[in-house]
Amino acid sequence: MRQFGARLFEAAPGLITWILLLAPAWIPILFHTPGALLVASVVLVFDVYWLFRAVTVVTGVYSTMWRMRRDMAKDWLALCREDQTQDIPDALQYYHLCVIPTYTEPYHVLERTVQAIVDSNYPAELTMVGIITRETDKPGWENVARLREKFGSRLKGFYHIKDPLEPGIVIGKSAAMNWGGRWMVRVLTEEGYNLDQVLITDLDSDYRVHPQYFAWISWHHARTVLRDFVIWQPVPLFHNNIWQVPMAVRIMSASTSQWQMFLHSRPHRLVAFSSYTCSLQFVHKVGYWDKDVIPEDSRFYWKAFFTFGERFSVKSVYLPLYGDSPNSRDYASTHMSQYNQIKRWAWGITDVPYVLARLFKHPEIPLLLRIRRFMNLFLNHLNWIFLPLLLMFGASVPIWVSTDFSLTDLGQTLWSYSGILLSTTLSTVVFFLYFEIRMLPPKPANWPLWKKGAVHLQYFAYPVVGLVLSVLPALEAHTRLLLGRYLEYRVTEKV
Repeated sequence: MRQFGARLFEAAPGLITWILLLAPAWIPILFHTPGALLVASVVLVFDVYWLFRAVTVVTGVYSTMWRMRRDMAKDWLALCREDQTQDIPDALQYYHLCVIPTYTEPYHVLERTVQAIVDSNYPAELTMVGIITRETDKPGWENVARLREKFGSRLKGFYHIKDPLEPGIVIGKSAAMNWGGRWMVRVLTEEGYNLDQVLITDLDSDYRVHPQYFAWISWHHARTVLRDFVIWQPVPLFHNNIWQVPMAVRIMSASTSQWQMFLHSRPHRLVAFSSYTCSLQFVHKVGYWDKDVIPEDSRFYWKAFFTFGERFSVKSVYLPLYGDSPNSRDYASTHMSQYNQIKRWAWGITDVPYVLARLFKHPEIPLLLRIRRFMNLFLNHLNWIFLPLLLMFGASVPIWVSTDFSLTDLGQTLWSYSGILLSTTLSTVVFFLYFEIRMLPPKPANWPLWKKGAVHLQYFAYPVVGLVLSVLPALEAHTRLLLGRYLEYRVTEKV
């Protein structure tokens, strides 16, 4: 019975997704014209909502961009040193440890990542790096040895963590971080470090920290009352190789970056994503990352929430963390790599049954807070698929399946009304394009002028690109969970 209940929890999100997706068809079929009228009304309501939401996202992205530009202009290390002359917690008491899980990454990718850490505006004697490779990954060992030879003397500590791939794990980043976190806690404890004073950054192998990143976090961490219960989340921008990837991948990278910027304007909706920072003692108390899941960041967030309750929070770091867009060995493989990356992110739907199983077992956490955060989780994953498909096809389906409704005044004008609202919403792309132009690195110097100008028009293709490279992989993830066909971790290729 316990197994049946667990499987029912797993299947529920995918089942709800498919019921709602097919609702514009089955409601008019079952309830005829009144049902079609209901669907048409819902479509128009969601069209208006989508327009309102687009405006909200625009203002949110602008708000985050303004804060980022403000904080990028400050010398946070100088501010940390000023604190040492005042009667407040010393911001420079904290060591920063970057733990980087790797597998198959080329040396030059890792070199740029470690170079950014070494070049950061933070004392070298307070900065450490730990790189995780598999015990069997001899090329990875060689990469780490080269990195230690080049950068080891410029850091407080340089650690090579060899993951033995313990039995029962789901091979991937989460399991690697589980082993790496436990290994670092043991080693640093033996070396005499205070775990509360070691801030660990779960850093993807292609991410480059902003020069002010460590100083920014130290300054704010020292001033935060509940600092021991905080995850610090920077703003990921997938700009490192933005001009080397195909148009569709570039569009997805831009939309992902700007969506994350919007979330930073809504603190109650912010969750851990991809790479983030917290104290090593925090990691130890939470119980480390899970060994048997794929979405390591969101699952770590929920473990922390159920461990610390309302004391726990995710706070914004208004600095960019520069990442690579998927870029594989050829054109087709690059698009497939992007598809698989989005599918892996969408596999975070597995957090829904995980949270449901624990939602009512923690009375120490206010019920309203538990429900609100669960609804944010579930509705985010549901709307990822449901809203785009409803908006694109919802106005047509009731007309196709109900002849009687198609002859009514609303049936004959529904598509026009919906089209006007959606076209107005699409016009907000101009604002997103402006934000992206302000943030993108310079275009290649050898590009002709017409190409430099025309490249921005591609963002108007987002409805089609988003359907293929965002909605479809998310729908596959939901359907796999519904059918019990579990996802395997696939590394996003970097070249």
